Amino acid sequence: MSAGDTSPTALYPNGRILIVAGSDSGGGAGLQADIKTVTTLGGFAMTAVTALTVQNTHGVKDIMDVPPHFVAAQMMAVLSDLGADAVKTGMLARTEVIEAVAPLLDDFLNPAVIDPVMVASSGDRLLTEQAVSAMQSLMLPQAALVTPNMPEAEILTNRGVETLDDMKHAADRLMTDGAQAALIKGGHGNEAVVTDLLAEQSGFTVFENPRFDSKNTHGTGCTLASSIATGLGQGLALVAAVERGLGYVRRAIETANSSLGTGHNKPLNHAHPVLEKSQDP
Repeated sequence: MSAGDTSPTALYPNGRILIVAGSDSGGGAGLQADIKTVTTLGGFAMTAVTALTVQNTHGVKDIMDVPPHFVAAQMMAVLSDLGADAVKTGMLARTEVIEAVAPLLDDFLNPAVIDPVMVASSGDRLLTEQAVSAMQSLMLPQAALVTPNMPEAEILTNRGVETLDDMKHAADRLMTDGAQAALIKGGHGNEAVVTDLLAEQSGFTVFENPRFDSKNTHGTGCTLASSIATGLGQGLALVAAVERGLGYVRRAIETANSSLGTGHNKPLNHAHPVLEKSQDP
């Protein structure tokens, strides 16, 4: 396909991405962020809703669970008809949902990106303590890539994660527990440079980027995992998918509208590639 190709097939989405996650009524994270990300990066987003949240820039006010059998039914409906080139999981919330989702991923032949959503950026708990062991034993073995932040990596590995060496040890443990690869995100650190570590069976890749002083960081984890899943579903190699995803999130923070909402968990600018392209001469 040549640059500037305007034929009908040139406009078709590339990469069918099934998102299994919770809804964020504020639009900054969860399914809403996932759909925006996949669509903006040229993929086709499909969903299986795991939970409904009452949420805005001040935090999560309430959660309504979706029955596990209904989550599984949504996944089966999509996979049996539309198919998927990659799956991304986010908020699974409870052991019963994990137990319903994991067997379907076990039969899935394409990559699954597991974002072990445990705590919202507001501090609200999104995965029960009882479900952590199910995440470890059932979801990690399904992961082509698992994408915990530093606090989540600590919970999943039962060890402190503060330094780059800690991140490497945690990633090794996650791969020992079944994940094919692990991306430990360094956004929770305090250094002037954000260090993200990608661990594969073949070795480590370190990504370093300047830290932004911004309140517009709500949904960064969801957005990054979905962008990586989209890249994998479009045929990118893992390192390339991670690199593109990090760049997409970084620019989404840089260009975010700080006037949206009155809380401390403000959304990203998921549409920045489209908006910036529209301003090209």
